Amino acid sequence: MTTIDLDARLDPRELRNALGRFATGIAVVMARDAEGPMGVTVNSFSAVSLDPPLILFCMARSLHSLARLEKAKAYSVNILLESQQDISNRFARAGEDKFSGTPWEVGPSGAPRLVPAHAVFECVPYAHYDGGDHVIFVGRVVHMHAEGEGDPLLYYRGSYRLLASLLQDS
Repeated sequence: MTTIDLDARLDPRELRNALGRFATGIAVVMARDAEGPMGVTVNSFSAVSLDPPLILFCMARSLHSLARLEKAKAYSVNILLESQQDISNRFARAGEDKFSGTPWEVGPSGAPRLVPAHAVFECVPYAHYDGGDHVIFVGRVVHMHAEGEGDPLLYYRGSYRLLASLLQDS
């Protein structure tokens, strides 16, 4: 029988490079509380269940607004269009007014949401799980909206990609 060494150390750069071979969409998670709106770019988004309707995303424990997000009564996950790389970059940075100049509105759940977005999932908290250096958020979808035509903004091997460029690379 093979023994698996759970204490084996993987090179973080090699692990990150290998994980980067999985193309992901880019989303911005938004919520608000008494301090105002908050938002952060994520590429760790996934469907979990259709019944009940559940999604998940992960947040680094180092995130400045993590405690606020953990207490949020509702949040939105906004899937970005290929034309929204500037919004992805804005919400990936800390310390600036991310909402200034960003088109957004308050959705039916009370959470802020981007206008437009490729798709928006408004959620109420369902569960939080330990994910090592991240927290795994599972949300129950209570409202959703999908825009018309357009391609998603993608992330692959450390940079933004367009769907057409990934098809050409294959």
